[in-house]
Amino acid sequence: MIRRRQCTTPNRIDIHLFSLLTSLLLLTGLTATAQPASRATPSLSGTFQFNGTTRTYVLHLPATYGQHKQRVPLVLAFHGGGGRSGRFETLSRLSEEADKEGFIVVYPDGMLSQGALSIRTWNAGKCCNPKASLGRQADDVGFVSALIDDLAKTYRIDTKRVYATGHSNGAMFCYRLACELSGKIAAIAPNAGTIQLQQPCQPARPVPVLHFHSKLDKNVPYQGGFGSRGISNQWNPSVDSTLSVFGNLAHQKATRQTVETTPVYTHYRWTKGDSNVSVECYLTEDGGHSWPGGNQGAVLSSDPPSSLPANDLMWAFFKRYTIP
Repeated sequence: MIRRRQCTTPNRIDIHLFSLLTSLLLLTGLTATAQPASRATPSLSGTFQFNGTTRTYVLHLPATYGQHKQRVPLVLAFHGGGGRSGRFETLSRLSEEADKEGFIVVYPDGMLSQGALSIRTWNAGKCCNPKASLGRQADDVGFVSALIDDLAKTYRIDTKRVYATGHSNGAMFCYRLACELSGKIAAIAPNAGTIQLQQPCQPARPVPVLHFHSKLDKNVPYQGGFGSRGISNQWNPSVDSTLSVFGNLAHQKATRQTVETTPVYTHYRWTKGDSNVSVECYLTEDGGHSWPGGNQGAVLSSDPPSSLPANDLMWAFFKRYTIP
């Protein structure tokens, strides 16, 4: 079931939960925003039944969708732990990019916890909330696979050009999709999250990766380890070790090479010789645990976004790849 959706102001938080919720949201950097995204067309709210559970999502069709009969690419955009689809749409500004470039973007919601805060998370393997998707053993990979199939029945989606991006816990989940759903995901672009699998990554095909991260991220540090903010107490592999896994899947014994260095970012690539599968990273000097080029969260202690135009870089990367 799908219905039209307009952006709404989030409900007030009870004062006795405010402190705890603020700490949790620092894990994700994804809270309600002060500035709504500008879009040419409204987004749609939808529900989907999977394994006896009602799952929800927000879908945005580009402004040009009704002007032609061609199949169009689909981008899956996953919020961070404690986030939700509508907030992530506004923070990431991906619907604006979709209108500009002509792709469909869907923002699924993670499983809802049973606690007082009712947070949503993704089952990325080892992360992140034992009372939500991980503790309930949610088959989020199966859900995403079924959601792609369901949307393709209703909309003109080019199933050879389906991509995944996400923030924090959503980024961690992107890596799981690259390992376990490579037959349906053409490329991924995670932000501020690293791999959290409990078993080796063995994709059916190497998946291209474009990773975004800030040197100032205190929730998921670039060098790995425990973040100094947030309440998840989650140990994180480093970005370099994560990308080495995917670099070696694409090119045996891949090494990190510097492509470009500017005052704002350093662009790295993991490579060895010629290959059609690229593994890259933009490491920024500014920002933090936030969406590069997006809107800043409304919580006073949330990180400002990097000035890096991540959405433009992401789409330029995505459109280079199709599923063979």
